[in-house]
Amino acid sequence: MTIRLAVIGAGLMGADHAKIVAEDMPGAQLQVICDMDANRARALADGCGAQDVSGDPQSVIARDDVDAVIIASPDFTHAPLSTACIAAGKPVLCEKPLSQKSGECLQVMQAEQNVGTRCVMLGFMRRYDQAYVEMKQALDQGRLGRALMMHNFHRNVETPASDFTGAMAITNSAPHEFDVVRHVLGCEFTSVTATQPRRSDGRVAPVVMVLETDGGQVVTIEVNNNADYGYDVRAELVGERGSVAMNNVAYSRTDMRLAASTRYDADWRGRYHEAYVRQNRDFLRFVNTGVFPAIASDCWDGYCAAIVAEAGALALDSGQKTPVRMIGRPDFYSIQKGRAA
Repeated sequence: MTIRLAVIGAGLMGADHAKIVAEDMPGAQLQVICDMDANRARALADGCGAQDVSGDPQSVIARDDVDAVIIASPDFTHAPLSTACIAAGKPVLCEKPLSQKSGECLQVMQAEQNVGTRCVMLGFMRRYDQAYVEMKQALDQGRLGRALMMHNFHRNVETPASDFTGAMAITNSAPHEFDVVRHVLGCEFTSVTATQPRRSDGRVAPVVMVLETDGGQVVTIEVNNNADYGYDVRAELVGERGSVAMNNVAYSRTDMRLAASTRYDADWRGRYHEAYVRQNRDFLRFVNTGVFPAIASDCWDGYCAAIVAEAGALALDSGQKTPVRMIGRPDFYSIQKGRAA
């Protein structure tokens, strides 16, 4: 059975998703590209072989020739468009964040619980990255003993916008770390402290967070949006009997002038391409079978990332250790629930 997919958003991420659907998802057909910019939508549709274009996401979600939706539009649209997909009974892969506002995440969760089935798969693709997969396996198989600490850093060449702030590093960049740490450790965060060193220029300095978990672990997260040298994400999981650390992914090394060198990517897309492919194929299986993927993120995970980010931003502003106060996990998100028939 061919699954007809609509991609909402024809920007950087939308284009990448459309290309994956067209080239790396057997059994999927790129049905519609939807974007407010008609020229951009048409160019992407022509390049990826989409059947149609549109500028109206609500009408696209309602179309009879669309079986499922990928949302890659601006962040503020994610919650309302996900809610529309839930109402239409359409499975949706929504790029992170579900919302940067925990209250909006709760509203989407309630909409999903009201229909009685999970529809929303959230695009925290690092769960599918091989390095994190191996890290979690080492812990789950008992090779490391009890987990004690997890150290993470997330570095970009430069901030994505001139008005980027330290708080935005927490609410925009760090949620990937918040989610994948929860996934690897099987924990929830209970508190966070956040601070910044002082740079010699006016650029946004790194943000360093220390978080505690309900399992008694300590987690450090550095987000450096002006690292200058390249895109670089790494982590180390420390247990009682050993540790597992991620390597920088480099496929070649240059030897010349008495030195050896490897390259860094300019952004995340090359580093995580395979993770995106794995994630999107898992989404296709979800659409086909109705069984929510075992390792995928859902609306609960979107809420958790948002609530931790809110606490982190408060901690940075106050300079104080800040508790992470979450609602109890609904039973709905503790069991496997597929989509409505």
